[in-house]
Amino acid sequence: MSSEKPPFRRSHAWFGREDRDGFVHRSWIKNQGYPHDLLDGRPVIGICNTWSELTPCNGHFRELAEFVKRGVYEAGGFPLEFPVMSLGETQLRPTAMLFRNLASMDVEESIRGNPIDGVVLLMGCDKTTPSLMMGAASCDLPTIGLSGGPMLNGKFRGQDVGSGTGVWQMSEMVRAGQMTMQEFTSCESDMHRSSGTCMTMGTASTMASMVEALGMALPENAAIPAADTRRKRLAQLTGRRIVEMVKQDIKMSQILTRQAFENAIRTNAAIGGSTNAVIHLLAIAGRIGVDLKLEDFDKLGSEVNNILNLQPSGKYLMEDFCYAGGLPAVMREILPMLHGDALTVNGKTIRQNVENAPCYNREVIKTVQEPFMPAAGIAVVRGNLAPNGAVIKPSAASKHLLQHRGPAVVFESIEDFHARIDDPDLDIDENSIMVLKNCGPRGYPGMAEVGNMPLPPKVLKKGITDMVRISDARMSGTAYGTTVLHTSPEAAAGGPLAVVQNGDIIELNVPERKLHLEISDEELARRLAAWQAPEKPKRGWYKLYVETVQQAHLGADLDFLVGGSGAAVPRDSH
Repeated sequence: MSSEKPPFRRSHAWFGREDRDGFVHRSWIKNQGYPHDLLDGRPVIGICNTWSELTPCNGHFRELAEFVKRGVYEAGGFPLEFPVMSLGETQLRPTAMLFRNLASMDVEESIRGNPIDGVVLLMGCDKTTPSLMMGAASCDLPTIGLSGGPMLNGKFRGQDVGSGTGVWQMSEMVRAGQMTMQEFTSCESDMHRSSGTCMTMGTASTMASMVEALGMALPENAAIPAADTRRKRLAQLTGRRIVEMVKQDIKMSQILTRQAFENAIRTNAAIGGSTNAVIHLLAIAGRIGVDLKLEDFDKLGSEVNNILNLQPSGKYLMEDFCYAGGLPAVMREILPMLHGDALTVNGKTIRQNVENAPCYNREVIKTVQEPFMPAAGIAVVRGNLAPNGAVIKPSAASKHLLQHRGPAVVFESIEDFHARIDDPDLDIDENSIMVLKNCGPRGYPGMAEVGNMPLPPKVLKKGITDMVRISDARMSGTAYGTTVLHTSPEAAAGGPLAVVQNGDIIELNVPERKLHLEISDEELARRLAAWQAPEKPKRGWYKLYVETVQQAHLGADLDFLVGGSGAAVPRDSH
């Protein structure tokens, strides 16, 4: 053993003490069979694991964590795995988004309260990525992200089918009488045939891409399929790298700069990423202290060309994206628009990571000069119906509906919507604008992904596949349609959306960034004065959440969680 004294690390406050408390910390950890030399000052690496059998997307994380541990040991570190709340989008009710901030608190306190020098974040399903990033950002230790990877392409009757996107498409066919329920259910096993997240550019793949674009993960993190052995190799390399990051003292705040977030916004536009990235990036920026605003997504990303031909906007799936070159190939195409000198977790800049990235399939990854879809980044619309803004994803919308004026058909809640949407006597046609209230952060509560309201059968049977839809809800990243989302302030907070009435004329003009309710200011003020707030929850997490959650344009974080408390060692109570 070397006589050279190792540098002081955070874990020394537990394992490096030569007193009774040091005895306690070392002795108890040794009951798992660890030899004493693992506690001799080498970096202690926490592996923050969101594995759960109730989170199918993350169901392979037990094995993935073992490859991370291999890398940590190889680099001279001591890996200790710990669980945190796992948020499964497909199983958790009423919506995983309700618990994103709760999970972030679990992550933050688990990191701060334990003998950890650096952290590997194992994340996959939609909300596990932002919750882990938010919690870790509030601690600001050396940190690296590792996504679980997308599923293999779905296969149904000789055709590729995308998770989520295919569900929405086929369910509409059932409602229109074009597919039987037996045919519909026969696709269940064919669509999801390996471990991993949605293989469309849904929220999971979008956020995996955002982690890579921010510089918080190793190159190629976003697109390698979960079932591909290269994902395990990446996990092992991630384990090696976090040990070096601790030795070099590279903290999250050195990676998550304003320039990094601007890179992420532009990359999100280039891949046709989910609107959910807006809320999550705003929340992560708030934790790390970067001044990011809703307007930045429009200013920085709305004119960026979408160069990725991927569902739900396009044809291909994440497996194809990987084989075509993955995110590095996309970022190379838009490199002139990026801050190339932004630092990443591998110690290199964005430019160094992507400037020579190859593209192997121009059907999947287009060029900026010949894009899949021009100027298709997320647009922010405003007006008397959304004073603080709302978002729309033009790449997933019908072009003829981006400028539309029509009468409102109002649904006061998601329950009201489900009760009436299939009624053949519903007064609605393709010119109407569907309005859904009380599904924002406070309203659902949790801001569920119900903004892509299914169309009424009487319209579907005409062959109509899209209508303008407006709500304070979110939309699955796998969904599509001319949907205005995240209307702020939300209805449950007394926003103008709360007082829209059936028959009110609404104008949507995306090129002019306009969302206008055609009533007088006096009439709007009269309606708002008569509005009554909904009853608040009485106990538990719901109560804390509803009382403290911010509006969508601020990232829907809890107001007292914005910012961070750092990685100060908690007081010892022994």
